[in-house]
This record gives sequence, C-alpha cells and structure tokens, in this order.
Amino acid sequence: MSRECGASAGVIGRFAPSPTGPLHLGSLVAAVGSYCLARRDGGRWLVRIEDLDAPRVVPGAADDILRTLEAFGLHWDGEVLRQSRRTDCYEAALERLRAKGLVFDCACSRREILASAPHAGEEGAVYPGTCRGGLSPGRRPRALRLRVPEQNLCFTDGLVGPQEQHLATAVGDFVLRRADGLFAYQLAVVVDDAASGVNQVVRGADLLASTPRQIFLCECLGFAPPRYFHLPLALGPDGEKLSKRHGAVSVQAGAAPSYLLSRVLAFLGQPVPPGLAEETPAELLAWAAAHFDAARIPREPGLLSL
Repeated sequence: MSRECGASAGVIGRFAPSPTGPLHLGSLVAAVGSYCLARRDGGRWLVRIEDLDAPRVVPGAADDILRTLEAFGLHWDGEVLRQSRRTDCYEAALERLRAKGLVFDCACSRREILASAPHAGEEGAVYPGTCRGGLSPGRRPRALRLRVPEQNLCFTDGLVGPQEQHLATAVGDFVLRRADGLFAYQLAVVVDDAASGVNQVVRGADLLASTPRQIFLCECLGFAPPRYFHLPLALGPDGEKLSKRHGAVSVQAGAAPSYLLSRVLAFLGQPVPPGLAEETPAELLAWAAAHFDAARIPREPGLLSL
C-alpha cells in the first residue's frame, strides 16, 4: 500500500508542543524547522497545544511555551488550537470509524498484552488481536482499537526518504481511545491536522514510526495526508535525545535568544552569516526562512552544542 503525501498550493505547517513543562531545546529545533519550511514557501504556521493527557499537563506550561515562542520571534498565524477543547471532534471521528466497522472494543490490560504478544514491534509489544472477533463472556471493554491491514504501508518522507511499515506486525491494531477514557495521540493529531488544513508536518525523527499509523487513519477518515519531514534528533552531552531534563529554553535562553537561534539553525545545516549573529530573533528568522535549504539538513542525530 503506497501513499503519496503532498501539500496543496498553499503550505500550512504547524508546531504542536505538549504542555508538560517549559519548552526545551529539542522542541525549539522542531519549532524552528517547521517555521522556516512553512515560511520559506510563503505558507502559514500554526501552533497547537496538545493537552489531551490531563494528568501530565503542568499548570501554566502552555502559556510559558507560547511566551517563549514569541521571545524567539516564532509568531504564529490564527488562534492557538487546544486539544482539550476538541473532544467532541474526536468522538465524532470515532463514530465515523465505528460506522465503517473499523474499530472494536478491547478488554485487554497492558499486562495481558505483554504476556500474549507474539513479538515486540517498533514501539513495544504488538497487540495480538485477542478481542478482534468480540469480547469473551464476562469481559468488559477497556480501550477502543483500530483494525489494521495485513500489508505494507509505504510513503516518502521529505528528509528521510522512502519508508515502509507493515502495520500488523510492527504495531498491530492500535488504540484510539485509552482505558482511562482519554483519546489517543494518533487520533487527535490526525483529526486536528485535517481540521486546520495542515498539509506539511515537520517534527522530530522520534515520531517517524508513528507516521504510517497516521497516514492509515487519514485514509480511514477520508483525509488527504500531509507531507512529512522528520528532523534529526538533537542530542545532549550525555548522548541522549534533548528533553526537559536537559533544561528549559525559557531558562537557558535568558537574554540571548539570538544566540540560541543561531545554534539551532547551524544544527539544522543552515549556518548564520557572522554579520547576522547579533541581529534580533525576527531578523534571524526572516533570513533563515528566505534561505532555508532542506537538502542541507543532516539526516543523522547530532550533538546540539551551545
């Protein structure tokens, strides 16, 4: 099954942080990359707050992230979308899938899946299909899953190139609504991108394995998939992916957002001319958007030196 992902005439990109703490440097890389690739083509750049997982949301983090983006000159178009206010949309999407016979109730606990999984896939134990044919007597539904086909799903990433995943053996029937009642990331991101007209998704390579599921969901819901660009992961001094434990941008940036921007652009293969290094964030980003060359973005993870 091959998928041709592409943007329409007007590019619409987005940045979608989770408010589990302040913005960190790895997220700043994704924000800058998505901003520049959208603005390079005269496109729009949206911001969405992915706050569905309420137990992990840190109070005030969303506003802090937005203030940090503004301090770095990353100004978005339109209003900020917040997933916590869109649960009706996700429920409507589930009903469409249910009407097509594409989803089923699952009574399995995590422990049961681990015990009966045929093998480990790209993101842990692969669901063995226990409840595909209906729940056993006395069993109560916990999660809602999407049926996946026994075939390869292929697509071409704008940076990484041709990709292929056999959904059934890589992840199995995957969750759309969790046992705690929360909607799953895979469903929410697909519904929100389609609703906002997003046709270009630029994000970290750690989400590359999720892309086939999202493209398949697009097909099930009748949406055209965006074109995907997966940026190399920025590593900290310990060789691990940069995350909040390595420090928040809002703390590290201090009075030097232009310095951090220039380092992030250099990491993305877009070195800033010496004469621009001391300019304002807005001027740096204007230069970067006008000169951004995706072919120069590294394909492998690397250390983000500060």
